[in-house]
Amino acid sequence: MSPRIGLNLSMIVQAAIQLADEQGVQAVTLSVLAQQLKVRSPSLYNHIDGLPGLRREMALAGLQQLKETIMMAAVGRAGDLAIREVFRAYLHFVRQHPGLYEATLYVPEQLDEQLEQLSQQILELVRQVLSAYHLTDAQMIHATRGLRSILHGFSSLERSKGFALKEDVDESFEWILNVYVQGLKAMGQSTNA
Repeated sequence: MSPRIGLNLSMIVQAAIQLADEQGVQAVTLSVLAQQLKVRSPSLYNHIDGLPGLRREMALAGLQQLKETIMMAAVGRAGDLAIREVFRAYLHFVRQHPGLYEATLYVPEQLDEQLEQLSQQILELVRQVLSAYHLTDAQMIHATRGLRSILHGFSSLERSKGFALKEDVDESFEWILNVYVQGLKAMGQSTNA
């Protein structure tokens, strides 16, 4: 194979994301990616620091897109409407980009400031949306963990075809969302009582 002229980091990451969305993040290897890009594997090392470097770049791209998705869902909305739109946007993101979402779960061996910064920005967006419920600091942490657990758990089970019962999956999602919102309201009211 002759070297591909104009190969750059962005092209490599986009090809890896597409492969991950189609086949799962574990299917993304440097040899498969090089074959897809019609280059030799060593050519990739001119742009990335091996497979860990590629996984990091994919995680950065995924977290950035997830942050933008959440931001767009929340902008101009507050309270119940904001949290509902964030839930729906998150699930839509995972459905559209299952491999990229999976890449956001990458945990580097050492602290990575860019990954940490993006994660904190997402957390802050969620906290802003949840602030309408007037939760205590501890409740805010619980609510944030609950939101992530619900969204990650639901989307993971859906991706792995774990919902075999006859009821509509989207109806189940809305039901869970309603229960979560009602719980937030109850917690906020008990705090302010």
